[in-house]
Amino acid sequence: MIRKHKRFVRPKKAYEKTRMEDENKLMEQYGLKNKREIWKMLAQVTYFRRRAKALAKASGEEQELFFKKLQEKGLEVNSIADVLALTIHSLLNRRLQTLLMRKSLTTTMRQARQMIVHKKVTIQGNVMNVPSYIVSVVEEATISVKSAKPRTAQETEAASPVSEKVEEVAGGTA
Repeated sequence: MIRKHKRFVRPKKAYEKTRMEDENKLMEQYGLKNKREIWKMLAQVTYFRRRAKALAKASGEEQELFFKKLQEKGLEVNSIADVLALTIHSLLNRRLQTLLMRKSLTTTMRQARQMIVHKKVTIQGNVMNVPSYIVSVVEEATISVKSAKPRTAQETEAASPVSEKVEEVAGGTA
């Protein structure tokens, strides 16, 4: 069995007041579930920065390929300096949860998260249930919310076995 490695690094100081306050603001602003989501995004930003530093000495073709991949993810980068200037906000703004809110498909971040988790959101016709999914520029236009079709009277009767049980219990005791 292949062991999965952590995709984040915990902070070195567990109780650093300024960091904790910043993380709490991010959690509230972007409707995150826990601080681990913040740490994962920070790990991704750190990866992009390290990769850019390594590519600083590489050929222009390799750099362009790297920039193209980041641009497909929706990050506005054209040079190594732009990659080094990336912040956690850049990635958090590309999350599915945030884009649902920004496109006015939901009214709050928590509602967006709930709709995603309850499999009410589709991207290119495929159901997506991961709030932290980084949406590419191509996929952004295809985000949609499943519409709730109204039930007919027959469907509601068929879906409600409670009334039958009540009749059985009432009939059995009389």
